[in-house]
Amino acid sequence: MWIKWIAIIGVLIIVCIGLATLYGKFRWQSNTDRLRAKLTNGQQTIQPKIYDQKELEGLPAPVQRFFRTVIKDGQAIVAAVKLSQQGLFNLNEIEDKWSPFTATQFVTTQRLGFDWDARIEMAPGVNAFVHDTYLLGEGSLHASLLGLFTVAKIHSTPEANQGELLRFFAEATWYPTALLPSQGVRWEAIDDTSARATLTDGATTVSLVFQFNAEGAIAIMRAEARYRDKLTAMPWSGRFWEYSVRNGMLIPLEGEVGWEYPEGTRLYFKGRTTEINYEFAS
Repeated sequence: MWIKWIAIIGVLIIVCIGLATLYGKFRWQSNTDRLRAKLTNGQQTIQPKIYDQKELEGLPAPVQRFFRTVIKDGQAIVAAVKLSQQGLFNLNEIEDKWSPFTATQFVTTQRLGFDWDARIEMAPGVNAFVHDTYLLGEGSLHASLLGLFTVAKIHSTPEANQGELLRFFAEATWYPTALLPSQGVRWEAIDDTSARATLTDGATTVSLVFQFNAEGAIAIMRAEARYRDKLTAMPWSGRFWEYSVRNGMLIPLEGEVGWEYPEGTRLYFKGRTTEINYEFAS
């Protein structure tokens, strides 16, 4: 008899775990839908709607070469982006312990914002759910085990706002019309293969140095200081490669990002864009 009861209890435990997992996914998806609705509702009119290469007059030579490489005269300005990713994420700050992840991301270029919704495998069948978000001038991070148990939550501190706006800026390689002067970016010359770009959104201003490859596309981005938390700002950099044309724009499909320590760069993200779709200004 006791064996029968143990079996029944085991089945009940499995059912409860399954129901909890489904509930966690449902609750997390509801939050994702809410965030992305706010991004959509916050969109503003984009001007101009079409790229004119006359914008390039007066820009540093490598920046002019970059835009001539990745977009063509008459390209429609990107208003929103939906993409899917897969790759590896390292949550360990001391050693390399890479975990597979999948993610979707929704980006709006006016007003600037994004939501990255990821599933990072912590153990077989056990995922960390992560929202990394920049919404209406506020940066936030929310990590939850199974979508049920919050393990990290940061919202709208000056440090988070700076860090998430830097992410939006760095990832503009996927939506390069957002880097045009008409879209609010200021460019400064450094040398023949790099330039500094500055972007302001509300009370937050960020700068990145972009280094361009032999073809003129972005190879490396670097911030002198990006906040990891409220107290610590560190150099932050990333590489991009495997460029391919999507909707007339030359964009990278693979990249990696890390923090720069005195002893070298420690990567935490290695990812590939598996699907990307655009909405254009109209």
